[in-house]
Amino acid sequence: MKKRALSLLLAGMMVFGLAGCGSSGNSSQAASSAASSAAEMASSAVSSAAETASSAASSVAESTSAESEDAAAASSVSAASEAGTAEAGEETEIQVFIAASLSKVMEEVAAKYNEAHPEVKITFNADSSGTLLTQIEEGYACDVFFSAAQKQMDTLENDDQLVVDGTRTNVVNNQVCVISLKDNGTKVTGLETLKDAENIALADGSVPVGKYTRTALMNAGILPETEDPSTYTTEEVSEALGGVEISEQGNVSKVLAAVVEGSCEVGTTYYSDTYGYEDDVEILEKVSYDLTGNVIYPIAQIKNDEADEAEAAAAKDFVEFVSSDEMKEVFQKYYFDTEV
Repeated sequence: MKKRALSLLLAGMMVFGLAGCGSSGNSSQAASSAASSAAEMASSAVSSAAETASSAASSVAESTSAESEDAAAASSVSAASEAGTAEAGEETEIQVFIAASLSKVMEEVAAKYNEAHPEVKITFNADSSGTLLTQIEEGYACDVFFSAAQKQMDTLENDDQLVVDGTRTNVVNNQVCVISLKDNGTKVTGLETLKDAENIALADGSVPVGKYTRTALMNAGILPETEDPSTYTTEEVSEALGGVEISEQGNVSKVLAAVVEGSCEVGTTYYSDTYGYEDDVEILEKVSYDLTGNVIYPIAQIKNDEADEAEAAAAKDFVEFVSSDEMKEVFQKYYFDTEV
């Protein structure tokens, strides 16, 4: 553009120069006219060049501004993405040891927890609380323990020092029941008539439901008084019931299975275990708390040396979720008593 303006100026000068080589009369007038015309052309060229340069500069500025805005927007999206990832939490897995009688309800509790925390994988280990206690003491990796009795949790907290301070909470209460298969013609009506059964499914004394059954039999005057009813062997219970055959089971779920399958005439389980078996099982007696005492289920976070920060945080959060008021309705649905 500068070259074009310069060319026009030179052309004007050439016209002026030619005019100066003529005669002094008309030549002077022509020269003057030519000079004026050349000046106008030069001025117009300069003005045009300036306008073009200004327009080009404006376009460059707009382009640069747009690129800056795009870069800022991209940076903002990237930052938001990183923030979202941080808020979602680090993926982790927690090992949750639960009493066998909690198997059904905890599946629903875990599903509800994962609605808000999909990054946490919950792996359950379900068995009798006594077996789970032994496994934890032997070094099995465990982040959360949900026991069917206080005794096992007391051992972990007071003797083994494995409960994380401030995380132990009583969640639910339960009730021991004498059950039979529907329409099996049993003469048994409850604890007082267990001796009339041909055979009984009974958990051993290390299993909470086995301990509570023995406690009830003792408080009903069927077993002699003792400081720890859980120490009564299956043989001693059988003798107290007049020699009735007893099939000893390793946890409450196995007691239920023995009755449902018809291999045992009656058995003692928890009320919560009858959930889903209403069409198969008849509850002959719900044993009073006066005989068994409260059947409290405590939960706590367990010290796990193998857990990283994310796993430990998820375990603590899960314990709080399980013991929250929000979950009471879920436990009640499965026949647990939430008044503890």
